[in-house]
Amino acid sequence: MKSRLKKRPYLIRFGIVVVISLVFAVAFNEATYALQKAPTDRAPKTIQLVIPAGTADKIAAGDPALAIPVEMVFVVGDTLEVVNQDSANHQLGPIWVPAGASASLVMNQVERVSYTCSFQSENYLGLDIRPPTTLTTRFTALFLTVPTLAALIFLYSLAAFPIKDDKNRKAHDPSSANAQEQL
Repeated sequence: MKSRLKKRPYLIRFGIVVVISLVFAVAFNEATYALQKAPTDRAPKTIQLVIPAGTADKIAAGDPALAIPVEMVFVVGDTLEVVNQDSANHQLGPIWVPAGASASLVMNQVERVSYTCSFQSENYLGLDIRPPTTLTTRFTALFLTVPTLAALIFLYSLAAFPIKDDKNRKAHDPSSANAQEQL
């Protein structure tokens, strides 16, 4: 087995480089992911938006009604549940929320939408629906990173530390018979 491995030094080096690349890529990708993790890097969940009592009166008077951002960010699979505690009916895009009731809107696809909104003084609410970062997404990043990194490290390792085969070693070794014959 050892003699077979000695005949394939490029494969041995490439195997070592692949392992080093995999370890480095996992460490680097996971560290980067941890440092840049966004609030949308999560599993889908239900997000509740409460319309407090007196909202319709505040909007009619020109006052800002809710302390919610004009734009909200969701991931695919999230459910927006609007709970209306006001005495007036309200609407958010395709959903109608009667007074004292609640309604839900499921985020099914990646998109940016602006819905008409009766409980915002701006009369619209923007929804940004993003794809969730899943384990599959993270593995895809590794599968794209490791081969490229391994190829680069392998080529640089050959340039920095060339592999000498037996023929070259004997030709450059002054104690070998071939080297003495060439002189």
